[in-house]
Amino acid sequence: MVEFSRRKFLHVTAGGGATLAAAPHVARADAYPSRSVLLLVGYAAGGPTDICARLIGDWLSKRLGQQFAVENRSGAGSNIATEAAIHADPDGYTLLLLTSSNCINTTLYSKLPFNFMEGIAPIAGIMQAPSVLEVNPQVPVKTVAEFVAYAKANPGKVNVGTAGNGSPPHMFAELFKYMAGVDLTVVGYRGGGPALVDLLSGQLQVMFEGITSSIGYLRAGKLRPLGVTSAKRNAVLPDVPPIGDTVPGYDATGWFGLGAPKGTPKPIIDLLSQEIAAGLDDPTMKARMADLGAEPMPMGPDQLGKLLADETEKWGKVIRAANIKLD
Repeated sequence: MVEFSRRKFLHVTAGGGATLAAAPHVARADAYPSRSVLLLVGYAAGGPTDICARLIGDWLSKRLGQQFAVENRSGAGSNIATEAAIHADPDGYTLLLLTSSNCINTTLYSKLPFNFMEGIAPIAGIMQAPSVLEVNPQVPVKTVAEFVAYAKANPGKVNVGTAGNGSPPHMFAELFKYMAGVDLTVVGYRGGGPALVDLLSGQLQVMFEGITSSIGYLRAGKLRPLGVTSAKRNAVLPDVPPIGDTVPGYDATGWFGLGAPKGTPKPIIDLLSQEIAAGLDDPTMKARMADLGAEPMPMGPDQLGKLLADETEKWGKVIRAANIKLD
């Protein structure tokens, strides 16, 4: 259950002093950071976003000599954490783990108490990873084509779990419903971890969940993979074909980045961006990401800002086409 994700994280961050390269920078009293930094995550512990945050937080803690403390503020499709970050003091001591949810919510919610694109300062890309269309083994299907046929034969009776309204798994499911022409009942949770618990128990039949948090269950045979959401196969699941092989044109890859409140001093943004870039170039960090089914996504502030704009446009089209709206 969720314990696996925590054990997995402990495994990938174990022995940090010996395996995470580079000693901490010597910090002056007036240097950043001079105290603990809060890293907000919009989803519950155990999901891909949480795992990514703890991985990069551990790296930054060792590099910069202060704790980068992860705090999970789940709910409202990550809007609770996003609002807290945007309204925080722009001093570098409150950061936000970014996902495509932040771009999705711009269109999905009509009455947000913040403007994401105007309120966030992009820092750096961290990693990207496809999700996997996975089912409880009790579901009598072994391929995407069989699942489509099963869903069409049982309209509205197949429950698909998501990490919450507007989360990437939710949008991946909606895109699949739209493109495959199937009727799935979407069940939202406060994060991918809690949804995985119900998928394992059989209360859910299917999820579009990150490989990062699912790989242990897949390897153990507790869940059955049908297809990956990316346009190409993933090295961790080489025998699992892309969903697009069955549903032409389907392509949805999850990604993670770091942001700060708009107005955060440029030297702080640049320092964090540089340190994350160093982490993404570190062989041990690369190996840990690969073991989680992910790969580094090196992007500076400008590149990440462009990604945010592009993703906002892409998912806005999906949301409008599926006529999804949340208040």
